[in-house]
Amino acid sequence: MKQLDTVLVTGGAGYVGSVLVPKLLQSGYRVRVLDLYIFGQNALDGVKDHPRLEQIKGDIRDQNLLRQNLRGCDAVIHLACISNDPSFELNPVLSRSINYDAFGPLVRIGKESGVRRFVYASTSSVYGVSGAQNVAEDHPLVPITDYNKYKGLCEPILLESQSPDFTTVVIRPATVCGYSPRQRLDLTVNILTNHAVNMGRITIFGGSQMRPNIHIEDVVDLYLMLLYVPDGAIAGKIFNAGYQNYTVAEIAEIVRGIVERDVNHRTRVEIVTTPTDDHRSYHISSEKIKRELGFAPKRTIEDAVCDLVAAFRDGRIPNPMTDIRYYNIKSMQHLGLT
Repeated sequence: MKQLDTVLVTGGAGYVGSVLVPKLLQSGYRVRVLDLYIFGQNALDGVKDHPRLEQIKGDIRDQNLLRQNLRGCDAVIHLACISNDPSFELNPVLSRSINYDAFGPLVRIGKESGVRRFVYASTSSVYGVSGAQNVAEDHPLVPITDYNKYKGLCEPILLESQSPDFTTVVIRPATVCGYSPRQRLDLTVNILTNHAVNMGRITIFGGSQMRPNIHIEDVVDLYLMLLYVPDGAIAGKIFNAGYQNYTVAEIAEIVRGIVERDVNHRTRVEIVTTPTDDHRSYHISSEKIKRELGFAPKRTIEDAVCDLVAAFRDGRIPNPMTDIRYYNIKSMQHLGLT
């Protein structure tokens, strides 16, 4: 198979995309980013003048735009979506149109345009609530929110398009954590670290819910890997991608220990537990991706917390409690996307 050269990254200026795109460029790929840039224009400033980078501000629902920009692309890494349950529920009609209605045309136009590999970032939250000891890829999908449901409904649309000249793969990542140039502070590990560092107090809702996690650098390494593994290794397949499965209460204790150790003015961090109606809980197995692709994450939750602590200390996350850019819901409300 001819080497893949040009990669379209939808949502490439987002939390994961802004770590992925520089690594793609470092690896020699030509990269097109298609993004609405609703969380700011600066996430890719570190590489904005790179000769192999093209940034397109646009909407994945615009099929003419897709036809223009998928032409000449060898691969698609599809990250763009209204991300997480609360953000989706702000405007369910808008969210469905981006997360689900736009997906079929994106896949179809990609295939018609000569794209040869399509990587879809689904989510491990498609499993909803499960008491299974290890949730593998063949576990029934029991989504408890529309975000989970529509993420899951996109998967068969892609896999049904699998053909010898169009290799498709679905990744169900765990909750991503760690530092990014387009920082999010509304994800479990990141939330708890932000509050511990900047307030000296962590509030956890419930605490017994199991949450699988993966470091942002590991999930980015996986997407890079999926561009060069042989077609037959991934064609038409689904893979979980996670590392450590911890309860929210256990994550809070990890965060507290690191912040009390590494942040001079936080020698004591308080943990407060309150009731919750968020019962999503699942313990995912990532044995399949390790067994079949040899992929095993290298970075821990502790690494993610330390990275965030360093970013706060260095001033790379200014105004973390007040700047709406770090919070998807607040950004969407500010833009009137509700």
